Amino acid sequence: MHIEPIAYYRTKLGTKFGVPRQSGLVPQLHGEVVLEPEYSNPDALRGIEDFEYLWLVWGFSQVGREGEWSALVRPPLLGGNRSMGVFATRSPFRPNRLGLSSVKLLGVSCDAGRLALQVAGADMADGTPVYDVKPYVAYSDAHPDARCGFVDSNEWRCLKVEFPECLRTCFADDDYAALYRLLELDPRPQYHSDPTRVYGMVFAGYDVRFRVSENGVLEVVEVVKT
Repeated sequence: MHIEPIAYYRTKLGTKFGVPRQSGLVPQLHGEVVLEPEYSNPDALRGIEDFEYLWLVWGFSQVGREGEWSALVRPPLLGGNRSMGVFATRSPFRPNRLGLSSVKLLGVSCDAGRLALQVAGADMADGTPVYDVKPYVAYSDAHPDARCGFVDSNEWRCLKVEFPECLRTCFADDDYAALYRLLELDPRPQYHSDPTRVYGMVFAGYDVRFRVSENGVLEVVEVVKT
């Protein structure tokens, strides 16, 4: 089966570095799903605003080459040093490179024929292809008491973020709230621990550069216009 994108996701996260590791972790992060011209028909979205959440089926377009995959992967939640079966994880290194995310629907916009879904909480970079949109249905999709394997016994460790006021002013309040949460969740690869290394994350047209101390403090050291 050959599939083509019906839409592309647009957001202020310019690359995969810094993208939340799961949807819903950064509800402050807004974006839009812009339908391709051939699907930009308001009738296709009739009734969608009656749903609060949506499922997005999308492609890991910034991860390796299609067809490359691994039976064993190392989930970031396990520190990147324990292997699990690829189908027991949400690793991008999958045979078909498909992702699945639940996002909050904020509204629908239509401007000069440009039809888009305004959403929050996605875990995708700018330009990600979207292959399908489906409504989230709580009575069948929600299983709050379900066992969740290795996820149940491991938690993300949030960092303390030090963001100088003189650099914070580069961002609008809403953008800053999303950026702060992204940094709290530690965007580094889990096997990186060099406190002298400076990382860069592209967000809202800026390269946000930071380092992380051994005691878990993330310090933003520079913000450069891209």
